[in-house]
Amino acid sequence: MSRYFEMQVFVRAAEDGSFSAAARNLALTPSAVSKLIARMEDRLGVLLFRRTYRSIQLTQEGEAFYQAALTAIEAVESADAAVFSGMAAQQTLRIRSMPIIGQTVLAAKVAEFSLQHPNLSVEMLLRIDSTHLLDDGVDIAIHVGHMKDSSLVAMPFSSTRWIICASPSYLAQHGTPSHPDDLANHACVNFVSSIAASLWMVRSGEHMAKPLQVKSRIVSNQASVLIEFARAGLGIARLTEVQVADDLAQGRLIELFPKHQCHEEDPIIAVYQSRRHLSSRIRAFIGFLRTAFPDPPAWRHWRKGDNSTLPMS
Repeated sequence: MSRYFEMQVFVRAAEDGSFSAAARNLALTPSAVSKLIARMEDRLGVLLFRRTYRSIQLTQEGEAFYQAALTAIEAVESADAAVFSGMAAQQTLRIRSMPIIGQTVLAAKVAEFSLQHPNLSVEMLLRIDSTHLLDDGVDIAIHVGHMKDSSLVAMPFSSTRWIICASPSYLAQHGTPSHPDDLANHACVNFVSSIAASLWMVRSGEHMAKPLQVKSRIVSNQASVLIEFARAGLGIARLTEVQVADDLAQGRLIELFPKHQCHEEDPIIAVYQSRRHLSSRIRAFIGFLRTAFPDPPAWRHWRKGDNSTLPMS
């Protein structure tokens, strides 16, 4: 068995946090993954993982090996891409994205990627439905939020938060709520009830979140529509930071009760079929995503100070 494959399995296990999840993503059995890691540890003479009943965690030596393995894998992928770049000339990369990400940041990044690969055709589709992500010949789907257990590979490359906000004109006319409970007396604009994001979450304790029921006279299935409603002063909205960062920075929208906002981040992930026999076009785009989005995300810069550690009032 090649060292390269061993490193792929090790990295997958480290990123998934369990041998079982890694096995599903790699089309292996959990016992095969466990035995392979054990053989690596025997060969290296160190423990790479601390094993508990429910999860695995990298040891100090495992963390060092993880960073080195990532570098080695990326080097091999770069070599492959250099050899097979000519194959992409007759290929089409099909990307599917949730509209909120596709319109705000991904379109510009895909344009940048396309300029780097002028011989590769690109199709970009925007869809709300989070099921059947890779139907219709889609190579890579861009999704916001945690994925349910799946046989698909999910690679996080950035993150975003949800922000409850309103326009200055709305607040001037209706007053500024100081607590989430005050929203019962305010107009809200929201997603249609069939979309999970229509359920608003707020902090009820230092490490706890609770759902907040809001009534909305005006709803939509598109975040781009809701932000226009919010800018126009039709009501209070809950939108993703990636979408409203510029409005918050410029004062067109105002963040409400930041101490009670949920600051847990939703991952932005690239979803694709399998790590095995990965096409050169998908490999190239995955490599691009890993370097195209900084950490912390560019849209986090609107916030002068991170309120995630503020005590609850």
